[in-house]
Amino acid sequence: MQLVFSDAQYWEDFLPLTFTRPVAEMRMGILTFSERWQKLLEIDEVFYITENYLQEKFPKPEPAQSLFIVPNFFPSEAVLQQIKALKPGEALVYDNEVLVANVNMENFSLNQINKMTDITEKLLFIEQPTDIFFHNDFAINFDFELMTNGKTSQELSATNGFIGEKENLFIEEGAVVEFCTLNCKTGKIYIGKNAEMMEGSNIRGSLALCEGSKINLGTKLYGGTTIGPHSKVGGEVNNVVIFGYSNKGHDGFLGNSVLGEWCNLGADTNSSNLKNNYASVKLWNYRKKRFLDTGLQFCGLIMGDHSKTAINTQLNTGTVIGVAANIFKSGFPPNLVDSFSWGGMKGDEKFRLDKAYDVAEKAMERRNIALTETDKDILKYIYNEF
Repeated sequence: MQLVFSDAQYWEDFLPLTFTRPVAEMRMGILTFSERWQKLLEIDEVFYITENYLQEKFPKPEPAQSLFIVPNFFPSEAVLQQIKALKPGEALVYDNEVLVANVNMENFSLNQINKMTDITEKLLFIEQPTDIFFHNDFAINFDFELMTNGKTSQELSATNGFIGEKENLFIEEGAVVEFCTLNCKTGKIYIGKNAEMMEGSNIRGSLALCEGSKINLGTKLYGGTTIGPHSKVGGEVNNVVIFGYSNKGHDGFLGNSVLGEWCNLGADTNSSNLKNNYASVKLWNYRKKRFLDTGLQFCGLIMGDHSKTAINTQLNTGTVIGVAANIFKSGFPPNLVDSFSWGGMKGDEKFRLDKAYDVAEKAMERRNIALTETDKDILKYIYNEF
């Protein structure tokens, strides 16, 4: 059995985060959707049905019996058991859409399905970028149980201050936490393998600090926050999801936001998450090609992979930044910064593609990861088509 993740109708709704990945590879809670389903279903072989230009990096399924799944939801225990019990030709339907199906991908067609069962209970579906931070506390709690069940946490060093129940804190092997305050009364705290919280940091759960990531000296971090693998965070952070390999290492505020991979926020970059008139925030929608009301009073920054801000950058409430944008000019950038913008302002020239490759290569080398020709092809497609 292989897992086949389908972007279905959702891929465009998550732009700019999905310019460089399928929906299943977005992170929320501790895990990506792909990692979560692999653990829940105990299936390691994974394939994708996504945009054509992404399929070389995220391969199409093999012609074999498969569990076809739209990944961006959290199952209840009852629904999880329904999924595990599916026989060939059977499917689960939610809101009149096939959500999961046991089918053969050799000649995949919904005609293979001979039995459809409706899921009647309400599921938490993640349908847009703001859902990622808004429901991240739930996701951290969900993944905490999945990641810690049957395992033993490292002991918290006596140099730290701790509030709450010890069962709401889990420290993986190799993690370092010294002279910090951790509050688990407000939510669970998960500290990943070889992660580090530096001295003087004040942490209120819920928090997922993933493998190899660092919280810098004196950081103030509030709940509903995920720091993805091999990232660095400092300053003041509130309800933020960082997919991984990104840095917000210095002072400055970031709240109610989602950052992709290989992003960097320069020192004293600040992102507003609340309008002066307390009105709900509008956010650019790539599918509709206009700003739409999120219905949220708190909404900060949505940033695609490989984008950067210079020191002292000030970002308006509800700012969307595409892929490989470089923001360095004075004044507030607009609420939509195009991919490969060189400067960040409307009408600015495009970042040269060869220079964008060069920056990406240098950033990725710092994490001992190579920018492959496939990665370059993906960036080139985004550069030319979007």
